[in-house]
Amino acid sequence: MSSVLVIDGHPNPGSLTAAMALSYVAGSGSGEGSTRLLALRDLDFDIHMRFGYRSRMPIEPDLADARQALHDARHIVIAAPMWWGSVPALLKGFFDRALLPHQEYEMTPLGLPRGLLRGRSGRLLLLSDTPAIALAFSGTPAASQVARRTMRFCGVRPFRVHRFMGVGKASEARIAGWLSTASRLGAADARRIPVPLLNSLDLSRV
Repeated sequence: MSSVLVIDGHPNPGSLTAAMALSYVAGSGSGEGSTRLLALRDLDFDIHMRFGYRSRMPIEPDLADARQALHDARHIVIAAPMWWGSVPALLKGFFDRALLPHQEYEMTPLGLPRGLLRGRSGRLLLLSDTPAIALAFSGTPAASQVARRTMRFCGVRPFRVHRFMGVGKASEARIAGWLSTASRLGAADARRIPVPLLNSLDLSRV
């Protein structure tokens, strides 16, 4: 059980995104199992919803473990790059498969979402080659997708977004500063969220 779950949504372990996730974990400390790093590329699960919502696919063991980790955590941190205005298929597929009706969210009789991961907070560490000056024109739709359309939809609030822009042309000093920022965020969250949350949902039979 962990107080903080860090989800690395990049397919490449040598990416800056992966390094940011590791820096966050290092800053938070690893004592007493307070922080867990979940690299999605290391999990064995089908990222495709083969039948949409018409039929439920079997939940693979790695995916079942990841879903339990979401419920065990009090704070959920996602590190991801922005590709084509969205996130990698690996992360999107994880959302599709891991966040299920009546377990992570449900719809009210009026058709409004009710998040079932309430009581948790989170952060998004979003990296992009797009320079910051272009945000006024392009925005960061991946941030809205992850923060508002996914995490907050499931009840994770507050869910803060940290943008690291212009990665492709960033200097070594700037990258070092970003890694330091991730470490500081990890340390701050570890101080703020010291005690693990008791399981709110037993997913062992899903």
